[in-house]
Amino acid sequence: MAARFDTQRDTDAVFNQSPPYRDVDLFGGDRALQEAVAANGAAGEAVALSAFGRHWGSAGMFEQARLANENPPKLRAFDARGNRCDIVEFHPAYHHFMAESVAAGLHASTWQADATRAPPPAEVARAARYYMVAQVENGHMCPVTMTRASVAAFASDPALVGMLMPKLTSRHYDPMFRPWREKVGITLGMGMTEKQGGTDVRANTTRAEPAGDGYRITGHKWFMSAPMCDAFLVLAQAPGGLTCFFLPRFRPDGSVNAIQLQRLKDKLGNRSNASSEVEFAEAFALRVGDEGGGVRTILEMVQLTRLDCAISSAGMMRAALAQALHHCRHRSVFGKRLADQPMMRAVLADMAIEVEGALAAVMRLCRAFDLAPRSPAEAARARLLTPAVKYWVCKTAPALVYEAMECLGGNGYVEDGMLARLYREAPVNAIWEGSGNVVGLDVLRVFSRDSEAARATISALAGEAQGMPGVAEAADKAAKIFADPSGEAAARVAVETLAQLAAAAALKASAPREVSELYARTRLPALRGRTFGTAALDPTATVTLLNRVLSDV
Repeated sequence: MAARFDTQRDTDAVFNQSPPYRDVDLFGGDRALQEAVAANGAAGEAVALSAFGRHWGSAGMFEQARLANENPPKLRAFDARGNRCDIVEFHPAYHHFMAESVAAGLHASTWQADATRAPPPAEVARAARYYMVAQVENGHMCPVTMTRASVAAFASDPALVGMLMPKLTSRHYDPMFRPWREKVGITLGMGMTEKQGGTDVRANTTRAEPAGDGYRITGHKWFMSAPMCDAFLVLAQAPGGLTCFFLPRFRPDGSVNAIQLQRLKDKLGNRSNASSEVEFAEAFALRVGDEGGGVRTILEMVQLTRLDCAISSAGMMRAALAQALHHCRHRSVFGKRLADQPMMRAVLADMAIEVEGALAAVMRLCRAFDLAPRSPAEAARARLLTPAVKYWVCKTAPALVYEAMECLGGNGYVEDGMLARLYREAPVNAIWEGSGNVVGLDVLRVFSRDSEAARATISALAGEAQGMPGVAEAADKAAKIFADPSGEAAARVAVETLAQLAAAAALKASAPREVSELYARTRLPALRGRTFGTAALDPTATVTLLNRVLSDV
């Protein structure tokens, strides 16, 4: 008699799967973040940061992130009758995140009403929040960081400061499509690159012609981020050369400005946020800074957007590591939990020390920004290390997120979980605001323009990290390459070495000695292999590192 198929077998029972990673305290459960915040002058923010971390780590916020990324923005270029409207429609979850981040001041808390920098620890306190937000939903932070950075561009223009700062510092998010003057709070986007130029903005062909109280802008932008912002900072060729302009969505008379959205970019990641191609047909704009001073103006912004790229990438690295460790602590294979398997522990611990270094480096860099207005040495540190740290952290993130994805096996590769989204998102910060070669050249440029200050910074880093393995050799290697007029081909080596030296120095000031020395020993003398899990870590160090990642488990 043939065996009868039992349709009642309990094949739907779910076991040996990790529970959802949600309702976590993104601050209280992250020992390294707590230490970095305290070491960089923001210990007084701990209570507020813990409340922020619990809120952003809630199941509700993770669900909103899923919705925002599964429902990308849509362009409505025309209405039903053929009239141009040039509106981008977002899912309510995107607006939810924008309202949350603006209410928390992530777009403006580092500025005072007169467009001067807020006193310490404004940068460190904001960075801690930004780091946690990046672990939940990174796409909406594009307009947030551009709004924050734009203040640096027009800070020297009293008329613009008087008009814009009350609205830029507002904690009220208004998504309505209406003139910025009618709003309590506004956000700003940017449009710099064109088809033929990309990073080489001096090749821009968009024209700006003086017209009454402003200028008429005619041309295009190949990438204009967050096209539903209330205004944009754009570059165009004025009679006096390449110039920066404030270009609003509406003209002064209340009519819609001539900003024609051609299409939204179909991006690999960053799905919740919109990036567009745009044409300007004699669009109204106000000049920001002097004619011909456009590059100089935007460089003030680029330092801040690059800093945010590094913070964001460090946050995504932390998110990926936490997801991987959480899974491995609940999943059993071959009779043992994954987290207890020697090779898996080596992988997780190697990733953990990388995340520790990235976090320490970006938080100490934020401290330099806090102190820069009153300290020439800290200002020099910020100038030299911002592109270097941006290079290293943003390039490390995709590889680390991939390794974390592999820890989850097939579950990490499907869109049901968060790792696939993180993996698609991770490359954006390495490309945005200067790819690897561009920021490498910027580090060389800083060194060539003020070699004395740059050498002093490297010497200070070596002094702060003194006594740890490989420090003196790393400092000497970086300084020699930077000083060599023909050293451009080796710039990546020098930049990476410099960033890791900065991380080692930062860890020595914020982390336990065993952690900082382990970082220096496995990174500076280059003892690691080419993938995570190949560093020489003893069992005791492994336990210490993993307990620091999810200390509430």
